[in-house]
Amino acid sequence: MKSFQLSKKEELNDFIIRQKHSQFLQSWEWGEFYEKSGSEIFRLGVEDDGKLIMVATLIKKSLPMGKSYFYCPRGPTVNFEFRISNFESIFNVLISELTNQAVNKDFIFLRLDPLFKIQNSKFKIHRTIDVQPSKTLILDLNRKEEEILNFMHQKTRYNIRLAARKGVIVRNAGLEDFESWWKIMDETKERDQFRLHDKAYYKKMLTVPFIKLFVAEYQGKIIAGNIMSFFGNMAVYIHGGSGNKYRNVMAPFALQWHATQEAKKQGLKYYDFNGIDDKKWPGVTRFKKGFGGNKMSYPGTFDMVFDNNRYLIYKMLRKIRRIF
Repeated sequence: MKSFQLSKKEELNDFIIRQKHSQFLQSWEWGEFYEKSGSEIFRLGVEDDGKLIMVATLIKKSLPMGKSYFYCPRGPTVNFEFRISNFESIFNVLISELTNQAVNKDFIFLRLDPLFKIQNSKFKIHRTIDVQPSKTLILDLNRKEEEILNFMHQKTRYNIRLAARKGVIVRNAGLEDFESWWKIMDETKERDQFRLHDKAYYKKMLTVPFIKLFVAEYQGKIIAGNIMSFFGNMAVYIHGGSGNKYRNVMAPFALQWHATQEAKKQGLKYYDFNGIDDKKWPGVTRFKKGFGGNKMSYPGTFDMVFDNNRYLIYKMLRKIRRIF
């Protein structure tokens, strides 16, 4: 086995798309999105007998005092088609390549959201606060629309039909609708007390080829909207919100159903609702569960530490200054 830097977009994306659930956060385009935002990106692969068996898209994150760390969102990705039993050995080959760069570039640790459990690593691994949700719901789109509706909660089906009766119209939108969507997100943030990235982050996100904006209109006004990823074989609900007015017309239900139908039309196989937690987000979780997806659990977010002393300092600073 050997590790190397991936330099071909098709090689990386084709590998990710072939996996059961295509993770857009590991795609070439998502790396470019961060590069345009000023981040340094590393794309690494591991091959065995000429076959690519693991890839990792890594984002460099800066810390005080000239230090930094890598972040590997929803990765690394392993080719499970080969039924490889020694995941840890493969992973350590990739980490060796990474640590060679860490020595030269003064990285302290690697943060990752692995799709598989990591054991027997030669580095210390610490469980940390989830960056990507460790629990989600994934809807199987390999069924007819009638079957998908039948698996939904009765109230969810009712609200989808109610939105249609009330005259809610959902359409594919673009950058021209961004300001209206942003006002809705600002209302949602204040009402539901959650954090958002800055405005420029979302506007730039809409320039990624597979990122889509859907908006719901009522009486000629945009009252709700969702940002989605349609990459590989999976649609992912990323961000969404609804205005404070017209809550009774059930626009969020219409939005999710429209996106589901669009994903099916484009031949996607899965729809990821991207995060559930009965304790942290009871209302949102109840809403998502109503669509009838299958529960999926990931191991969580972990820090693999290269420099123990500096990592301890980082953890103290994180508590004081909220460094992520």
